[in-house]
Amino acid sequence: MKKICNIYKSSKEEGMYLYIEKKDDFSDIPEALLKKFGEPVFIMRLAIDQNTKLARIDSNHVIEMIQANNFYLQMPPLSNSEINWLHEKNSKM
Repeated sequence: MKKICNIYKSSKEEGMYLYIEKKDDFSDIPEALLKKFGEPVFIMRLAIDQNTKLARIDSNHVIEMIQANNFYLQMPPLSNSEINWLHEKNSKM
């Protein structure tokens, strides 16, 4: 199945991206998320399917999330210090 995605970057959070079907239609995005995301900055329109290679996420997951929620939010990658903190915290459990 092919899905058309309009991709926006966050104006507040480096590395955060929002994938939606309808360009400039943010009506299905929770208000709290939009507040944290800031003003969406349009990046590109992309047709994706199960074979599409995306940089940091599986295209099937993006398609599933858009079908379920009408959007997909790609979070920024964790920094090395955040990964080390999580590893340390989890090792103490």
